[in-house]
Amino acid sequence: MIKIKPRNVLRKQRHRRVRTKLSGTAERPRLNVFRSSRQIYAQIIDDQSGRTLAAASSLDPGLKEELPRGSDAAAAGKVGSLLARRALDSGISAVIFDRGGYRYHGRIKALADAAREEGLKF
Repeated sequence: MIKIKPRNVLRKQRHRRVRTKLSGTAERPRLNVFRSSRQIYAQIIDDQSGRTLAAASSLDPGLKEELPRGSDAAAAGKVGSLLARRALDSGISAVIFDRGGYRYHGRIKALADAAREEGLKF
């Protein structure tokens, strides 16, 4: 009998494998994305100092009222643009994109495209 690993375990393995090659610096921090079944979260992290420089999620007070659902591509786009505005206000213009082991598709792609449209470079 073949033992099949759960999807999230495989995602975590992919994320760990990617993170060995990917690290955020003060000049170019890491934009990390986490996607749950109901919400989407993104944060910009300086791995050298271990600090979160900017964060946004579909649970933010301004977004929560205007979004009917936090788990669709429209919500991901709003989170991406909000995160990019916060990053640009903090003086961050370029980041390294860490998709967290998820495929670059759907909500992850919508968040990245919205952040790029707001002026974030990666």
